Amino acid sequence: MTRSENKTQPTGHSVGAFLAAVQPTRKAEEAQVLDGLFREVTGFAPVMWGPSIIGYGKYHYRYASGREGDFLATGFSPRKTAHSIYIMPGYGDFQDILPRLGKHKLGKSCLYVNKLPDIDLDVLSELIKAGLERLDSLWPVEPT
Repeated sequence: MTRSENKTQPTGHSVGAFLAAVQPTRKAEEAQVLDGLFREVTGFAPVMWGPSIIGYGKYHYRYASGREGDFLATGFSPRKTAHSIYIMPGYGDFQDILPRLGKHKLGKSCLYVNKLPDIDLDVLSELIKAGLERLDSLWPVEPT
């Protein structure tokens, strides 16, 4: 089995200190809201992954190629232009939920939201939960 290190790893840095340093103030306030939402939906304590991603839960994957590793189960990063919200294993299975979310853009396994008032937080909660359930059906999700 090939086990290669992911570029993004848990750091042990303080989530609270990271959130306190987010700028501008509106982005910091919204990041606090997201942190509370992710904690409530997942039941997991947050962990910093790399310098700017807050992750909730983790999973160990092993691909058919033999590559394996560990990664965050779900999380977010309050980026300068938009909040990046990570739902593993991606958004392909959630075409029934996404239209109800509100204003957003999609990447491969990343959803971009400019500001929280643009989306329905109840629908985001549903999306986080659905993503964790889907991920857990592929690779067991563990608490962080």
